[in-house]
Amino acid sequence: MSVTAEGNKVSGRRRREDGEKSDGVSGKKDRPEPSRLESCLDQPMDSSSIHEVVQYTASQLAAKHYDADTYEPISSGLQTLEELLTWKRSEANPFNVAAVPLAAREPPLVSSPRRTLVSHDMMGGYLDDRFVQGTSVEDPYAFYHWQHIDIFNYFTHNMVTIPPAVWTSAAHKHGVVVIGTFITEWNDGRKACDAFLKDEESYRAVADKLVQISHYYGFDGWLINIENTLGEVAVKNTPLFLRYLTDQMHERVSGSQVLWYDSVLESGQLLWQNELNQSNRMFFDACDGFFTNYNWTEQNLEGMKEDSVIEGREADVYIGVDVFGRGDVVGGMLETNKALEIIRKHNFSTAIFAPGWVYESNEDKTEFRKNQDMFWALLSDYLYIHRPASPLPFISSFCQGFGKALYWRGKHETERSWFNLTAQEIQPLYYHTELEGQGWLRSRGCPQDAWNGGCSLLLEGLIPASHTSTLSANIFSLNVPLPSKILVSFIHKPSAGISVSLELKTTDDSLSMDDNNVKLTTVQPEVLDEGHQLVSLFSQLCGNLNPDGWTVRCLQLELRCCTLREVGVSIQRRGDPQDTPFSCRVGEIMVLDVARLQVPSELVLGMCIYDVVWLRGVGTLPESTSPRLHLNATLRWDYSSKTVRHFRVHWRRLRGPDPRIPPGELVLLGRAYSNLFRVTELEVQRPPGLLELVVEPVSSKGFLVPESQWGRRSISYSADVTQ
Repeated sequence: MSVTAEGNKVSGRRRREDGEKSDGVSGKKDRPEPSRLESCLDQPMDSSSIHEVVQYTASQLAAKHYDADTYEPISSGLQTLEELLTWKRSEANPFNVAAVPLAAREPPLVSSPRRTLVSHDMMGGYLDDRFVQGTSVEDPYAFYHWQHIDIFNYFTHNMVTIPPAVWTSAAHKHGVVVIGTFITEWNDGRKACDAFLKDEESYRAVADKLVQISHYYGFDGWLINIENTLGEVAVKNTPLFLRYLTDQMHERVSGSQVLWYDSVLESGQLLWQNELNQSNRMFFDACDGFFTNYNWTEQNLEGMKEDSVIEGREADVYIGVDVFGRGDVVGGMLETNKALEIIRKHNFSTAIFAPGWVYESNEDKTEFRKNQDMFWALLSDYLYIHRPASPLPFISSFCQGFGKALYWRGKHETERSWFNLTAQEIQPLYYHTELEGQGWLRSRGCPQDAWNGGCSLLLEGLIPASHTSTLSANIFSLNVPLPSKILVSFIHKPSAGISVSLELKTTDDSLSMDDNNVKLTTVQPEVLDEGHQLVSLFSQLCGNLNPDGWTVRCLQLELRCCTLREVGVSIQRRGDPQDTPFSCRVGEIMVLDVARLQVPSELVLGMCIYDVVWLRGVGTLPESTSPRLHLNATLRWDYSSKTVRHFRVHWRRLRGPDPRIPPGELVLLGRAYSNLFRVTELEVQRPPGLLELVVEPVSSKGFLVPESQWGRRSISYSADVTQ
C-alpha cells in the first residue's frame, strides 16, 4: 500500500491502463502528467479555491525528484560533471531542503579537541531514507547516538552526493555538522578531473556549484574524495580548488567543513598512505581536515606526531576506521573499540566508516536497536558527549524517527510501521550500568508504547535488596541557560513497587570553570497540584490530554543565573528491601519558560496547490466498480518554523457528483516537517467534485492552535469534455 508521510493508509497503486509502457529507467516516461505545472505566484491569493480539469497526459515532473510508483518526493545525487555544472536553483528539489538549521552545542565543533565523524555508506545509499516525507517500512536503519558524534558524512558513489534532508534535519537538531561527498573514480574520474582542474575558471566553476548546492539544501560542507590519478596540471590545481572551495563554504555556510580523503599524492599518483605525511600534506593545508585511509598501524599515528606535519591540528586529522574490518586493519566489527583506543591515545579525531554494519550484517532486522546500542556502548569509553545548548523551550519525546505505529499524546495517530528521520527528536543517553549486588540499570528506545512519535524511553533494571538509596538514571546531558522561573512537564508510566521523581542538575553561571571541574547542584522541582494556577494554564493550552495510563506531572522551579546541565529520573523502591525489578517508561519531558507560555498567534498564510497529477487506479471507495480517481499535488504555505513542532495535513470532501451526499469529515493525510507537503495517491470521487486541504500547525510545546489559525484551500475539479 502507498502512504503519504506517516499519514493514514490511502489508495493502492493505480492499475496500468492498456497501452501504457514503462521504460524501466525513469519510470515516468509514459505516466500521466499534471494538468498544469504552476508556481504559487500563478495563483490568485484572493481566492480560497482553484479549479482543475481532470486530464490523463504524460507527466512533466522531474523524474529524479519523484518516486516512479507513488509520485512521492525523493532525494538523489548528481551523476556527472555536466549535471553538476548545469545545476540550477530553479530546477532543484525543494522537498530535499533541510527544515532544521544547525543547533547550538557545547562544546562547539571548533573547540572539540578530539572529534568523531561518522561516514554513512550503506548498500549504495538513497534507500528508505530517500523518501523525504517518510515511508512505510518494517525495520529500517536509523542512527540516534548523535551526542557522541561531531560530523555526519553521507557517502555514495554518485559524483555529487547530496545528503537526504531527513538526515540533515536529524543531525542538525543535535548540533551535528552534515557534509556531502564529491567523488571521482577510475578512468571516468581521471577525465572529469582533467576537465575541471585544467585552469582556475574551471575549478572555481565546480566549487561555486558545490557551494550553491550546500547552501540551497541546508547542509554544511563536503568530503572531497579523488580516487583516480591526476595529471600534472590537475594535481597542481587541486590545492587551489580545495582552498577556494573551503573559503567560499566558510563565507556562505556558517560552521561548514571541507575534508580531504587520503588518496592522491602531490605527484598525482593514486596511493593511499594511511596517514598524513609530506606527500599529501599540501591537500590538508588547503582545507579543514584530513580523513585517512583505514589500513594504518600505530606506527603511522606515532610518525605523524613526530613528523611536524600536524602543527597543532591533531583534531583536524580523522583516522579512518572501517567497521566492516575489510583489509589489514585494527579492530572493526565488534572490536572497533580497539581502533578507537589507539586513536584516542594519540589524541587524534576519528572517522567511523559504515557503522550500518550493525544492520547490514544481521539477518534479523528486528534486533537492530539491540545491536546498535551494543555497538555504540562498546565505543563509549572513547567517545565524548557534546550537549545541546539552545535556549528554552527544551522538549523531547524520544522519537527515533521510526516505529511500529505513530503516536500523538499517547494515542495511535496511525497504526503501521513508518520511517522518517526528520521526526526524530533530541535523543537521550543510552547505556547499561551494572549496580552492586547484581543490580542493573538500562535505558533504551522502546516502540511498544509512546507519547509522541514512534517510541518512548524505557528505563528498566533491578534494584538489589542491598541498595537502599535512591537510584539516579541520567537522561540528558545539556548546556541550556535557564530563566528565573521554569515549568517542567514530565510524562511517564512507572511500574508497581517504585516511586519516580524528576531530577535536574544545574551550574551557577557566575562560576567560571571548565567542563571537567564544573560543580553541579541537584535540584528537584516542586510538584504542582491540579488546582495550581500554572497547571490550569498548562491544561488550558494543551487541551484534553486523555493520558490513558500515562502520568502527566507539572513541576515548577525558581532559579537565579543557572544553566541546566543534566536531566534525570530518581527511582526509589517502595516497601521492604528486596530485589526489585522495575521499569519506567518516559513519554516526554518539556522544560518551559513560564514567562513565555502562550499559543503561537501566527496564521497559516499563502497556501497554494500546484504540480497536480491525476491518475486512474484501483481504489476502495464504495462508489462503483469503475476505475478510481487519484489526486497527487504539492501544497505550500507560509508559517514560522521557530514555534512549530510539525504540521498535520488533512483533507475532506466538500461536494461530489451526488449533491445529496453531505460533506465529509476531516481525514489526516500525514505530518509535514516543513512548509511543503506532497499529497500522493489520494483517492477522490469522480468529477465533478470539490475538496478541501487543511494545514494544522502543532505548537513546539504541544499547545493547541485554534482552527481559526489553520490554513485552508480547496480544489474544484471537473471532467475534461474534450476526451
